[in-house]
Formats: sequence, C-alpha cells, structure tokens
Amino acid sequence: MSRANAIQGTPALKYRAEIDGLRALAVVPVILFHAGFEWFSGGFVGVDVFFVISGYLITTILVDDIEKRRFSIVSFYERRARRIFPALFFMMLACIPFAWMWMLPDPMENFGQSVVATTLFANNILLMITTGYWDLASEFKPLLHTWSLGVEEQYYVVFPLLLLLGWRFGKKAMVGIIAALAVVSLAVSELGSSRFPDANFYLITSRAWELFAGSMAAFVVQKYGVRNHNGWASLGLLAIVFAILAYDSSTPFPGLYALVPVLGVVLLVLFAGEQTWVARLLSLRLMVGIGLISYSAYLWHQPLFSFARIYMVQEPGRGLFIVLTLATFMLAWLSWKFIENPFRNKSRVSARWLWGFVFIASFGLVVFGLAAHKTHGFVSRVFDQQSVAPEDMYIAYNERNFKFKQAAFISAAPVKLLIIGNSFGRDIVNAVRETYDLTAVELVYRDDLDDCSLMRSDQGKALFAEADVVLFASNYGVDDYACTPKVIGRAAGLGSQVFFVGSKQFGHNLNWVARTPPQERAWLRNPILEDVLEQERVARERIPASHYLSIIDVLMDSEHRILITDGQGRLMSADRVHLTKYGAIHVGREVLRPSALTAALAAQ
Repeated sequence: MSRANAIQGTPALKYRAEIDGLRALAVVPVILFHAGFEWFSGGFVGVDVFFVISGYLITTILVDDIEKRRFSIVSFYERRARRIFPALFFMMLACIPFAWMWMLPDPMENFGQSVVATTLFANNILLMITTGYWDLASEFKPLLHTWSLGVEEQYYVVFPLLLLLGWRFGKKAMVGIIAALAVVSLAVSELGSSRFPDANFYLITSRAWELFAGSMAAFVVQKYGVRNHNGWASLGLLAIVFAILAYDSSTPFPGLYALVPVLGVVLLVLFAGEQTWVARLLSLRLMVGIGLISYSAYLWHQPLFSFARIYMVQEPGRGLFIVLTLATFMLAWLSWKFIENPFRNKSRVSARWLWGFVFIASFGLVVFGLAAHKTHGFVSRVFDQQSVAPEDMYIAYNERNFKFKQAAFISAAPVKLLIIGNSFGRDIVNAVRETYDLTAVELVYRDDLDDCSLMRSDQGKALFAEADVVLFASNYGVDDYACTPKVIGRAAGLGSQVFFVGSKQFGHNLNWVARTPPQERAWLRNPILEDVLEQERVARERIPASHYLSIIDVLMDSEHRILITDGQGRLMSADRVHLTKYGAIHVGREVLRPSALTAALAAQ
C-alpha cells in the first residue's frame, strides 16, 4: 500500500467517529449476550474490543503528552477519575436499595464484597479468588461486569509509569518492550485457558496483551496515520463479527482464540480511514450515539438483568429482557447526559469537588460493603437471628464434617458407615448426624472416592470390606452409573448394604423468599428445573429401587414444585443446591428415617 492511501498528517488526537462506532459494536453484543440471546453466544468478546480501544486511546494521549513535555501523572489520573468514577459510583449506590429489599443474606454478603472490591478496582481479583464450585451463580451478581474495569484501572496505574521509565531508551525501544510484554501475556493467557481458566479470564496478566495490542496500534497510527484500505478494514470487521456469532461458553478464552477479535480491532484502528465503507458504517449517527453512551450502557445492563433474575421466581422471559435492554440504553443516555458529561467538564466540577466526591462515595461504599460482609449479608434483615443462625445456613455448615474424613475405620463401633461423595456427600453426612444417634456408629466420609474407585483402589477396597453400610451421594450425571451394578453385587457378597441418595436442586431462584412476609414463609415451593427431573428419571432407571433414596420424590409435589422452606420458614438451601442445617434436618426426617437405612444403622 502506498503512503498516498494514508490520511497524511493525521493529528494524534483527531476525533475518529468510527472509534465510537466500534464501541457500539462492542457494547451491544455484550448486553445481548448477558440477556441470553443465542445468536450472540460470543458477545463476551465485546469486552476484549473495549480493551484494545482503551489501549489505543490511552497510549495515544500519553505519547502525545510526553512528546510535548506536558505529561502530568496527576492530570492523567484526574481525567481517568472524571471518566470512570461518577457513573460507576452512582450505579453502585443505586443498586444498594434493591439488594437490601430483594437479596437473601448469602447473595447480599457476596454483593457487599463486590462493592468493596469494585470501589478498589479489584473485583477481577475477588472473582478470581471466589469463582468455583461454591460460587454464587453469575446471573445473580449485579456487579459481575465490573471485573473489566478492574483490569483497565490496573493497566492505567502501571502503564503510564512503564511508559515514562521506558521512554528514556527511546520510542523504538519502548515499542519493543510493549511487544515483548504482549507476547509474554499472550503466552500466559494461552497456557492459562486450559490450566487455570478462572484466573486466566479475570486477571490482567492474561488480558494485558489485548491492551498492549491497542498501544502498539497507537504507535503505528502516530507514525503513519490511519490508512484507507477497504480490504483490511473489512477483514477486521468480519473477524469481530465472526467471534461474536461463532464463539460460545465452550470456547477457551481469552488465549489464542482472542486473537481473532483483538486483531480485528487492530485492523480497524489502522485501516478504517474515513474513506472506507467500514468507517462510514461505524460513523453512522446511531452507531456513534450508542458508542458515546457505551460506558454507561455497560455499567447499567448487568444490574438491570441481575435484579430482574433476583426478583423473579423463574428465569425472566425473552420479552422482559428486550424491555430491560431498551431500559439499559435509556438509563445510559441519562447517565451520560447528567452524570458523565457534567463531571468531565472542569468548569462545572472542579478537581477539588471531584476528589471530594470520590473520597466520600468510596468511603461510604466500602463501609457498606464491609458491614454486609461482617454481618453475613445483614441476616436480621430477612430472618430472626434467634431462630436462624448464619453458621447453619452457609458453606461452613456443609464443611463441618471434614473431621470424618479418615483413611480407615479405627474404632470398635458395632456399625461402620461409609459415606462417599463430594459436597453432596457432606450434605448427607449432616443429614445423618441430624437424624440418628451415632453412638454405636463409626462414620467415615471420603470425597476422593466414587463407585468405581471404591472397587479398584487399595484404600477403597479396604474401606468397602469393613463397611456395614455404604452410602453414595453425589450430583450424578446421566453417564455416572458405570460401576453401580458391580458395587451392589460386591456389597451383597460382603454382607453389607449400599444405598444411593438421589440428587437435589431447589429451583432457579430463592431470593424471592427475602421479600415474602415472615408469617407466610412456611412450606414455600419453587418450580423444579427440567434437567433435574431428567437426572432423577435416569437415576431411577439405573439404580434398583431397593438401593435408591430419592430426595426429589419426597420434597416435590404433584405440580413439580420442590419444597424450599420448612414449617418455620427457614431455608432448606442457601445456594439452591446444598443443604442448610434446616434442610439436613428435614431430609433426614422425611427421606432417611423412613428408608431401609434406619434399620441398616441399627447396632449389630
């Protein structure tokens, strides 16, 4: 391509309407992805588009200021604060009343932790630490999306200092340093996509290369200008659209797969000059308008969607999500006009007032978040703490029974009970403890064995040989019964008894209990999920009835609604899956005690 095709002499800070249009291309798929529209299964790549744009714009600003000897770290951070804090803090403050009214204590505690982490621009770190088996479902997290702001702010803290330190070696050396760091970050990202996917998704170490890609594009544009090349610009647009439509939750990400949308953005930044059809498309008034309010739209969409899910008994329908998407853009416009713009105007909001607002809002948000954490989600908001103890409702209750995890039976108790399973197994340990007098029973619990390994490993064989009763409890899938017939046969040969406890799940959402008057909370029910019914059907097909203890069958009524509170209005489960103490008591009384297990545990 000849230099004649470049926009010669393009000023470093010249406004590019197509960049705002590119923001629209980023934010709309993210919103539609979170709304559950299947066509936008890869809409999450919109965040990566934002990262590249941020890297490009921030580097352009910093390099221009450094070369003109007007760079001020204080002024830089003031501009960032004006851009980010006001709308973010207003959104967070607006969430608090709805969280207070509609959230159960456990989600409220998580929300409080996120408020603190988001205020400190570390929600990505919090999510990395807490994401996993026990994590609250993402659709019930109003501040989930602020992880990306954490990544960007961490970049904003480090990158200006890196640029200043590296500048003494010259611009070419600085570009080389950024390129090297980008390669290292990409390598970490690719390695992490399979080895530590949660940390890989959230941490800046795996995302920095996307911001650095934008930074390198900024150096190229500064030197050569933005070029007009329909072919490369079209390829860039196609790459982004392809990722949005073709990727889904099974795509290892970020890693090498993220190269497709990231390089697509870089191509648009470099080659979507004003004369290209892509630039004209992205510069349409609607695209630019959405791009201008894209930050506020990104801020507001997740709280709207999340609180709708928190409020509803079942997953909201498509029509409601369409309404909420339109509401997102209405709120975004209001936020842009009445919060973003005034705070970005120094003549309307001085630096003194800005930092005063930031300090007061930050202090208030952190105090609220810490209080929510310390009080386990303000339990007294919802439950009478005289009858409901927080420690009997959360993870700590499920994990109380690790003391039963032993390598072998060691006592002379007449009955030896072996319970096998993951956290579902610990639920049944608790149900057994709440139901029976175990004075004559030695209980051993193992979460590292299953029906197959019990038959094959030396330790499993030894435990099986000594056990009088073996109880399996896990979240079995439809393909998890390979060794069940052999286990039952082996138990018969040993003269022991074996039982399989069915799976359990307490519906899509429990938060609606929080807004139910206390006097009306007894024996509440939720519609049971279809995949849980299918799981129960398969279990009944694979396991003989004499060896199967169904929780679903006992807790579910004829309308396929499952019990979620007991007679005193106390939750059976705090997370829709695992049992509280009150759930363990009920399951023990209604499922275990009437079964053949009771006779099996009688002293020999």
